[in-house]
Amino acid sequence: MPRENIHDLQAFLAVARERSFTRAAAQLGVSQSALSHTIRGLEERLGVRLLTRTTRSVSPTAAGERLLNGVGPRLDEIEGELAALSELREKPAGTIRITTGEHAIDTILWPKLEKLLSEYPDIKVEVVIDHGLTDIVAERYDAGIRFGEQVAKDMIAVRIAPDMRMAVVGAPSYFAKRPPPKRPQDLTAHSCINLRLPTYGGLYAWEFEKRGRELKVRVDGQLVFNGLVPIFNAALSGFGLAYLPADLVQPHIAKKRLVRVLADWCPPFPGYHLYYPSRRQPTPAFALLVEALRYRG
Repeated sequence: MPRENIHDLQAFLAVARERSFTRAAAQLGVSQSALSHTIRGLEERLGVRLLTRTTRSVSPTAAGERLLNGVGPRLDEIEGELAALSELREKPAGTIRITTGEHAIDTILWPKLEKLLSEYPDIKVEVVIDHGLTDIVAERYDAGIRFGEQVAKDMIAVRIAPDMRMAVVGAPSYFAKRPPPKRPQDLTAHSCINLRLPTYGGLYAWEFEKRGRELKVRVDGQLVFNGLVPIFNAALSGFGLAYLPADLVQPHIAKKRLVRVLADWCPPFPGYHLYYPSRRQPTPAFALLVEALRYRG
């Protein structure tokens, strides 16, 4: 295949994935006009239109989708292999992109990264906080971190944390005005602090289980956040009940700043796992990261 075809395919993939000539041009380090000229040339050689352009958006045509899904993963594999070859030297190097949630960063990822990056200064890590279940292949991440039950079956999953529990908590000032809930259904009569997750298409329903009985409760209250830290702070301030990882709130329960309720309805569940595509060849830098994060009990 002529070299210019490879370059043109890479340009097309950037535009198709970003859905934007502006973002793709910035990613590739070229002007928008040059990128547009490249795409037109590729379409003329292939004899089909690959992109539908409007004043506000860019999207692949049916032919473009076929090219994106068929050629994209193969070029990604080639780039991965080339990156692996370039790192066959004394000191592992390269950039690793990870998507995860803020709690996993604070409790698992950063404590391990702090040591790893100090020992290997040529390794770079980009961490993107995202509470949605991101498609790491489509978004070109090297790996993601999610709870074990959320990892897709076609991924390699490595446990990096023990099992976890959630906790329903509120400040003593909150319970001074309202009786504590005795069962999950009682939460509908309480002011609760909601979490908005893009994957669930709205507000997250609090999940409970007891003796094999599972319940999901839609709660209501004055506040909605898309992160755990503001929910935690609002609960400390007495603005309502919060549904948070137990390890995050336990120190404050011990100091009586928070009161836990419904503990018998919050059993353990699979903790955090690092996951990545099974077909991608890990680079030396990525292999070091996996071993640094691996949970050993």
